[in-house]
Amino acid sequence: MLCTACLAAGCSRDGSNPYAPSGVARGAEAIDGLTVGHRLMEAGEFDLALKAYYRAAVEHGTTVDVLSAIGSADLRLGRLGQAEQMLRRAIDADERFVPAWNNLGVVLMEKNELSEAAQVFRTAYALDSGNSDEIRENLRLALAKMDAPRYDPQEEPAEYKLVRRGYGEYLLLGAAKGNAQ
Repeated sequence: MLCTACLAAGCSRDGSNPYAPSGVARGAEAIDGLTVGHRLMEAGEFDLALKAYYRAAVEHGTTVDVLSAIGSADLRLGRLGQAEQMLRRAIDADERFVPAWNNLGVVLMEKNELSEAAQVFRTAYALDSGNSDEIRENLRLALAKMDAPRYDPQEEPAEYKLVRRGYGEYLLLGAAKGNAQ
């Protein structure tokens, strides 16, 4: 006995259809790739979301929504170069699209390009008229990281010694260079 879904997908009772069900009933409309991608992103399925977004690009073209979504999925997958490229393309398509500006700022923060990230967050915050707490927090974080002390390559590194203290136990001793014991 075949289920209703199998019949709707094109399977016949007598087994005369040699093909597997396609997953979409004939004549039925598939769910939009952007919608599927957004649901998959919420579920943490970033690879599958990216595939759905590419399907949406085929269906809709490379709209600002599609480019921004692809960039966001690339960001979540850690593909920072690809994410930056897609988000910049989204901004080129619509320079007032706030999510693309915000996500580009996140990419730049991940790449430790703090001053550009802060400027991008400023733009996103201005375009959003200051309505987003998340963008304001991203801007605050970028500015705080810019003001944080950084590594000084002129500073002499500390010298470390590893000392064995019994079976499988070690102690790491450190002293500033020139003051080693």
